[in-house]
Amino acid sequence: MKIFKEEQRFNQPWLIILILMSLLVPIGIIIKTYIEDPNSFSTSELLSIIGAIILASSILFLFKLSTRIDEEGIHYQFFPFHWSYKTIKWNAIDNAYVRTYSPLSEYGGWGIRGTAIWNTSSKGKALNVSGDVGIQITLKTGKNLLIGTQHEENAKNTIATYKLKFKQ
Repeated sequence: MKIFKEEQRFNQPWLIILILMSLLVPIGIIIKTYIEDPNSFSTSELLSIIGAIILASSILFLFKLSTRIDEEGIHYQFFPFHWSYKTIKWNAIDNAYVRTYSPLSEYGGWGIRGTAIWNTSSKGKALNVSGDVGIQITLKTGKNLLIGTQHEENAKNTIATYKLKFKQ
């Protein structure tokens, strides 16, 4: 029995640098205000405001895309939006394969895509964190789902193992 497991997070170096750079402006303004007029707020308020800004910016790092492929089907969870795995059973799948895609032009970026705001009629839904390789799933209902992966070969091999289950 072959099993594919993967966990991905938003931990790309460019993203971390971008978030750190974006923290400099509001924290700089708060500190400058406090230095110019220490009576504008107390030291504890200053630290609370800076802490809140840092906490709000770091919430993105809690997000996690988990994928599992096994004999039952393809399971996915995009925490904190999904508190448990969503399962697509093999008998509900018309086709599944690994492909290269363009996150920006096909889905408008990374994260959970395919809402009413982004064109859902042709591409369907996408769950991705980074990169441009994904597991493309076409359901027997005609709906499409793409789940990003960083382990292209392992995903391909595992899907090939179970391909007969959804070709029946």
